[in-house]
Amino acid sequence: MPQTSSIAPLSWPRLVEEALRRRKAEGLTQKDHAALAGVSHPTMAAFERGETTLTLAKAMDILRVVGLVDEPSPEDAQSRFVREAFERWQALVAPLAQDAPARFPNGWYRIDYWLEGDLRTPDLAAFEGLLEQAVVRGIGWPSFWIPPPLDAHSHEVDGMIEYWRAPPRASGGYSFDMPDFYDFWRAATTGRLVLMRGYVEDGQNTVPAGAIFDTTVPIWRMGEVLLHAERLASLLKKTAESAVTVHFRALYTGLSGRVLRSWANPLSDLVIQGHAARGDEAELQAEIPAADIEGRLAEHLLPLTASLYERFGVAGLSLDRVKAEVERLKASSVR
Repeated sequence: MPQTSSIAPLSWPRLVEEALRRRKAEGLTQKDHAALAGVSHPTMAAFERGETTLTLAKAMDILRVVGLVDEPSPEDAQSRFVREAFERWQALVAPLAQDAPARFPNGWYRIDYWLEGDLRTPDLAAFEGLLEQAVVRGIGWPSFWIPPPLDAHSHEVDGMIEYWRAPPRASGGYSFDMPDFYDFWRAATTGRLVLMRGYVEDGQNTVPAGAIFDTTVPIWRMGEVLLHAERLASLLKKTAESAVTVHFRALYTGLSGRVLRSWANPLSDLVIQGHAARGDEAELQAEIPAADIEGRLAEHLLPLTASLYERFGVAGLSLDRVKAEVERLKASSVR
């Protein structure tokens, strides 16, 4: 017997008709709908003509605006966003040699966040400009930064901005052929961002790759991303009074065999020597009011950093030590 299903076949013309009806009922112009969905005006017009050449991702963005997508919770949506970004990165590095620095052979870290609140959804071109304004420029390679002129590896993918610092095809590579040089990140106009990077410790000649985990770099990188989230939230919120929450996560992998060590900044107050890592991964998360980040950055970073250090048998991290490192971060950063 043929199998039956409770799911009815999709009627594309009826779905387009209902989306059009809801758009007009909500008083949106076709251009307004396109902007809210993060698609171009011609794409919006093609959708309303019933064309079926649109990608599923763009169609979902259009339908989502008028409530025609039954979605999971925002937390689940962020997990899916991060998973899809990771799968995309895996596809990009698949042709590379197993020990290529861009594959992060000894481990990597991932930081992602999403903004919750009364936010506007700009078109992709405007959003790229806002991302540039939100970048925290300090020491090293800034998070979510597209080097000028516009890098050839930054482009639109599925209605999002994606950046990957791909290795050059010519032999010899970059002069800085280190894991932390090969950023991969994605940013969605809805306020979802994710970044992956290798460890700067693994690209040095003075210590073997996979041997140490620096005490200060995580504070700088997590702090940098939190400041980026605060700035982007300020640029995306609809009114000055709009409250925005930053949902922040960080995942560190490849920790087994590493020892916590003050390496990047030997003069730092964080001269801490830990034991070998307990486990291979550390996952950290926090929910923080966006308007509360810069003024209390050290307080927000303390539980995240303390939890990370505990993987190396280090306890009792003080707020004063984190504050000292945060002050160095702020002193080095420019708008």
